Amino acid sequence: MADLRELYQEVILDHHRRPRNCRRPDDANRHADGFNPLCGDKVSVFVRLEDGVVRDIAFQGSGCAISTASASMMTETLKGKSEAEAARIFERFQDLVTGKAADSDPSELGKLAVFAGVRDYPMRVKCATLAWHTLRAALSGSRETVATE
Repeated sequence: MADLRELYQEVILDHHRRPRNCRRPDDANRHADGFNPLCGDKVSVFVRLEDGVVRDIAFQGSGCAISTASASMMTETLKGKSEAEAARIFERFQDLVTGKAADSDPSELGKLAVFAGVRDYPMRVKCATLAWHTLRAALSGSRETVATE
């Protein structure tokens, strides 16, 4: 179990050091900003949604390793998914990191399962979910900054 935890930590650190899709695409047609006042994480999520499908997704911002890694892995996971699929993945991810889905199989989320240990650190749940809540706001067209408080 310790080896698995170390692997998960390494994956999170890799995405923090070299975040994927960390950019501002010119053709995004959805956008939202998010802020976690407890940790100081800030994120902007950009989406190009066409025919109900996430054709492109990216983010910019600054934050802790968990926040940045979560945003990076979220963009990799959701590119090419429908809005409905993105919503289902968000709900499963939220359940994973809050511990609400203790009986579910974390491997259902693929690489996102590395965040399973976050549930042991309640203050870090907001770091892990900030980009996801911001994505939800972007898809709904909300103009208000998402805050985790």
